[in-house]
Amino acid sequence: MPPHVEVDSFHRAIIVALVVEEARLEPNESGLVPATEGWFVVNVADASWFDHDVFGASCELESSAAEFTELGIRICVLQPGQPNGLYHGEETQEDFLVLAGECLLLVEGEERRLRAWDFFHCPSMTEHIFVGAGEGPCVVLMTGTRRRGRPIFYPVSELALRHGAGVETETPTPREAYAASPQERVERPAVWEQLPWANAGNAAGA
Repeated sequence: MPPHVEVDSFHRAIIVALVVEEARLEPNESGLVPATEGWFVVNVADASWFDHDVFGASCELESSAAEFTELGIRICVLQPGQPNGLYHGEETQEDFLVLAGECLLLVEGEERRLRAWDFFHCPSMTEHIFVGAGEGPCVVLMTGTRRRGRPIFYPVSELALRHGAGVETETPTPREAYAASPQERVERPAVWEQLPWANAGNAAGA
């Protein structure tokens, strides 16, 4: 605010009340997570990671104690042939940016090869999933609008099934779609040393 603008006590109280505090970050088994609400800065190399035998690894940047209420965002790492989930569509906008490596985008029954810096805009109800490709890990930044109770569906797709990324029976329930899938683990991906941030951050090499 310019120095010549005077603020009365009432509006000064409102401004003070709107100050957002910095979140407290705490370590878990694989990195730092926000333990309280608020703004924060964390390097991907220092943040918490989840790894999954089927669906790759992800850095989700939030926690059960401090969830992002309006926008979901995570970084996903996929090995060649590894999908990031099951082919689906949902009633919210999502957007994706490939940061490194290559992957296949399965979208509306079509297959597109994406490389670093390719961007995919995914309007509401667009059927899609990613599958790692190329010779090494692929890194994708994934974002999506959040709305509790939003419809989501998992259609039967021969294309997705060929890539190990589809359901055998159509369902609108994530729990049913992933019923046979193993649980993810709180740990860094095995290919950590091949990733762009391997030597970045305060906890690199820890």
